[in-house]
Amino acid sequence: MRRLILTLALIACAPSAHAADKLTLQLKWVPQAQFAGYYVALAKGFYKEAGLDVTIRPGGPDISPEQVLAGGGADVIVDWMPAALAAREKGVKLVNIAQIFARSGMMLTCRKDAGVTTPQDLKGKTLGVWFSGNEFPFLAWMQRLGYKVSGSDADVRVLKQGFNVDPLLQKQAACISTMTYNEYGQVLDAGLKPDQLAVFGYEEQGVAMLEDGLYALEPKIADATTRDRLARFVKATLQGWDYALSHQDEAVKIVLDNDASGAQTELHQKRMLAEVAKLAAAPKEGFGFLREEDANRTVEILLGGKSDPVITKKPEGAWTHVVWKAATGK
Repeated sequence: MRRLILTLALIACAPSAHAADKLTLQLKWVPQAQFAGYYVALAKGFYKEAGLDVTIRPGGPDISPEQVLAGGGADVIVDWMPAALAAREKGVKLVNIAQIFARSGMMLTCRKDAGVTTPQDLKGKTLGVWFSGNEFPFLAWMQRLGYKVSGSDADVRVLKQGFNVDPLLQKQAACISTMTYNEYGQVLDAGLKPDQLAVFGYEEQGVAMLEDGLYALEPKIADATTRDRLARFVKATLQGWDYALSHQDEAVKIVLDNDASGAQTELHQKRMLAEVAKLAAAPKEGFGFLREEDANRTVEILLGGKSDPVITKKPEGAWTHVVWKAATGK
C-alpha cells in the first residue's frame, strides 16, 4: 500500500507530458469584432485542443504591437503590413506568417457640405489622418494625386486624428479616416446620412495595403520547436475565424464577454463583424494565405514615396508560407 501511495504521489507531482505551450497574442486594438476569430478560438477551446495556452493582450492608442513583439511581450502580433515593413527596415525582424484580411477596409469619409465630392476637391481641405503606422496609405494616395501634405505650401492640411469621428461631426475637418467596419458606422449612428457623405475607399483609389496579418520574429520562426507552436496557433486561429464568420451572433457575444470596458454595443459589433467578413474572404489558396501579388503591391506603394518613402528597399524574408502550410497541411 505504501508503495502504491508513493507511486501515485510521484505521478501527481510529475510534470505532464502534454502540458500546454504558452503563447501570447498582441492585438492591434481593443477587443472588438475585428478580432473575433481569436476570441472565438480561445472560447471554443480550439487553442486548447492544439496544445496551447493562449493569452490575448488587447491593444490601444499607446500600444505598438511591433515594439511589444521586439521586447518579448508577445509571441505573435496582429499588425498592418506597412507598419510591419517599416519596423523591419529599422531592425525588428517581423515576418508575416498568415494574412487574415485579404482586402483593406480603410477609407476617407468626407462631408459633401464641406465641398468634397471627388478626390480633386480635397485640395485646400483639412483631412483627419491616423498616425502610428496607419498614415502610410493616405500619404501614398496624396502623392499619387500630387498633393503636398506639409510645409507652408501644402495642398492639404493634415489633422492628426484621434480614434474617434468628432472632427467630422464638429466640422473641424472636411474628411476623416474611417474603417468600413468601425468608424463609418459611428458616423452614421451620429446622424449623418450616406447621401451626405463622399466616401473614398483606398481599395478603389489603388493604394490599398494589407491590413490585419499575423507576424512573428524571424529567429523564432527559424527554431523548429517554436515554428511548430506557431503552426498550431495558426491552425486553431483559422478554425476560430471559420467558426466566427459562420456563427456571427455567437461570435459577437464572445467578443463582448472580453470587453472589460463595456463600451461596445451588440448592434455595433454585429455590424462590424458583417463588414469584417467581407475583408476576410479566402483567396483560392485558402483562408489565411498571403498572396505574393498583394504583398508586392504593398511594397511597391511604400517604395513609391518621392521625397520620404516609408521603406527604401524591397524587403527580403518579410513573409513566409512555411507556417501556414504546416498549419493547413497544404
